[in-house]
Amino acid sequence: MLKILLSKLKEAVTSVAPVTIIVLIVALTPAANLTGTETAAFIISAIGLIAGIALFNLGADLAMTPMGEYVGAGLTKSRKIWLLVAVCFVMGLLITIAEPDLTVLANQVKDIMPGGAETGSMLLIITVGVGVGIFLVVAVVKILFHKDLSMLIMFFYLMLFAVCAVMAEQGKFELIPLSFDSGGVTTGPITVPFIMALGVGIAATVGGRNANENSFGLVALCSVGPIIAVMMLSLGTSGNLSYYDTSIYDIEHVLGGALGQMILTKMGDVALALGLIVVFFVILQLTILKLPRQKLIQIAIGIGYTYVGLVIFLTSVEAGFMPIGFKIGTELAKFGQPLLAAFGFILGLVVVLAEPAVHVLNKQVEEITGGGVRKLEMMIALSVAVGISICLSIIRVIFGFSILYYLIPGYLISLGLSFFVPRIYTAIAFDSGGVASGPLTSSFILPLVVGACEATAGNADIYSLAFGVVAMVAMTPLITIQLLGFKAVTARKVRENIAMRRIIAADDEQIIYFKRGGAQ
Repeated sequence: MLKILLSKLKEAVTSVAPVTIIVLIVALTPAANLTGTETAAFIISAIGLIAGIALFNLGADLAMTPMGEYVGAGLTKSRKIWLLVAVCFVMGLLITIAEPDLTVLANQVKDIMPGGAETGSMLLIITVGVGVGIFLVVAVVKILFHKDLSMLIMFFYLMLFAVCAVMAEQGKFELIPLSFDSGGVTTGPITVPFIMALGVGIAATVGGRNANENSFGLVALCSVGPIIAVMMLSLGTSGNLSYYDTSIYDIEHVLGGALGQMILTKMGDVALALGLIVVFFVILQLTILKLPRQKLIQIAIGIGYTYVGLVIFLTSVEAGFMPIGFKIGTELAKFGQPLLAAFGFILGLVVVLAEPAVHVLNKQVEEITGGGVRKLEMMIALSVAVGISICLSIIRVIFGFSILYYLIPGYLISLGLSFFVPRIYTAIAFDSGGVASGPLTSSFILPLVVGACEATAGNADIYSLAFGVVAMVAMTPLITIQLLGFKAVTARKVRENIAMRRIIAADDEQIIYFKRGGAQ
């Protein structure tokens, strides 16, 4: 176990070090004036981030992934579709309600939700949870009946943009970016390993020649549901959309006494998240799964590692990375907007490395495709995609135009590519979009863009301009991963054509003819 943990620590250092080094280099220049206290807090948070990612990845391997596979396989073997559907809906709802990333986002926008500050946060969380639960059922039914993921995604995105048009017609245009961001934050560090493993378990049990392809797509569909659900909820929003509270990024407040409360809050949030999953798993274990004791002990140990890792990870991000991200965005926007856009691109290249769920996805992709899609290829494609998305988001803040100028062409391109690449690449691509927009995106990149927006366009435009960066991070991998698939298909056809031409051009004397009784 110690050897495995050291391996995970090495991976975590490789993931976090690039982001940390880039931020520290910028902090030493006149472009970003960080105090000694802020720099120290960032360095300590980076160390905590490394420890948190290592423990989380170890816990995911030992607990979250096996749990998802056991549940998916066990429920499918029961041959009771109604039970599988019911369990998947409840599971999607409970896991999403307990997702820490969603809680962070909901607390930032609760004042404009129906019910205001008192009930707005919980109403948003429940709405998103229902959206995930419904679309998790859709994803499972897709696997059971071998339906085409591309057609389903195309249908639901057309529905999504139809609701989007209704929002614009009713003057809720400012909340469109928030709705798209909701789809990104739901696929967090707890949800992704469990849901992806659930798909693998169901697809392996159902079988069929497209079992590998069918195992992907759950995260993709579960990202669509929250967007539509929040759009519907946004039609009833109220409150002042011209003001956004940036006091949550005050590092002096955190270091001045709120740190202890923050740690306790994170411990409670993660305990709730894992507790709901564990209780549900125990019920299934007693009624359906009947796993041996040895596997249960392994899962229990893994849950312990996952709990500690997530508490450290989320605390480090909120205590150090959110305030520093906000300040760097503000400082760079004042110093020079082209520099800010370039910094966003460079930061995006490396920030995806620190997302825990990305490593879970890449490993599962390599295993499912038998090495056909390597982890390194996936990571490079995701890094470039996230870099481009953050750069484009900052350009939007600078020039002040609608996010739909990005999203509509982007989704049209990604949906169009689905007709020209193998379906497994489309499934992987749409899953990658949800996974890439993880905790670090919402807790570091979003504050960075919020700071840039406040310095460039003012507080009144934060809802319409700064929000949407999570959606951009979730969209660009759809295109880059499918382009990776298009390249693979093209390369294979070129090799086949070259081989065929060599056969046709071969000399007759080089061909040996065989007949009964010998050769001539």
